[in-house]
Amino acid sequence: MTLPAPDALFAALEGTWPALSHKSVAGWTIRDGAGGGKRVSAATTADEGASIAKAESAMRALSQAPLFMLRADQSVLHDRLAACGYRCVDPSVIYAAPVAAIAQEPPAISLYPVWPPLAIMRSIWADGGIGPARAQVMARVRGPKAGLIARSQDRAAGAAFCAVHGDIAMVHAVEVSPALRRKGVARNIVQGAAFWAQAQGAHWLALAVTEANQPARALYDALGMQVVAQYSYRQKGD
Repeated sequence: MTLPAPDALFAALEGTWPALSHKSVAGWTIRDGAGGGKRVSAATTADEGASIAKAESAMRALSQAPLFMLRADQSVLHDRLAACGYRCVDPSVIYAAPVAAIAQEPPAISLYPVWPPLAIMRSIWADGGIGPARAQVMARVRGPKAGLIARSQDRAAGAAFCAVHGDIAMVHAVEVSPALRRKGVARNIVQGAAFWAQAQGAHWLALAVTEANQPARALYDALGMQVVAQYSYRQKGD
């Protein structure tokens, strides 16, 4: 079975984790992230010759430090930004797999889809650095979506967010409480997300993760997910 094309995955990534607003400036898509992190704040373009200066000005007008998100194959733009002093950060990959290959009904009382998120989910996310601004990103999503609360050893153990764009379900904000890691909680979340997504009519399950997150990548590899696309950011300073 042919996996979704990178263009479809990037569209689903944006559709399920949207910026507050976006506009086109000189060939760039400029996003107002409202403090919701790199993915919703970075400028993107398909034109590797687009004016970097105009993108910088547009981002500064939003009181955002210039930040660019590039696909791995945009080598010309990578080189141009490097020459302007932008360093590469957070190289990431997008995994995908057929929903039917991942979906598994969660064991009793181990995982629940809910919306809006429960207070305990917000607490778990906050402990992992996923604060109110990122919660607002989830709230902006239109279409099928759910927060996932996982339980282990008779207590809340993890949380995640899943939303559907077209026929692709994207999993975001997977966070497991440190004391309950390595107990199958993350696996249950991903398989449960696929089970929920299957009920929404999605054909594919996908997620993005940094290349450096080897524990998470080991799980996704073990589940049979495949890397379909790669991207990274370019920024100045720390």
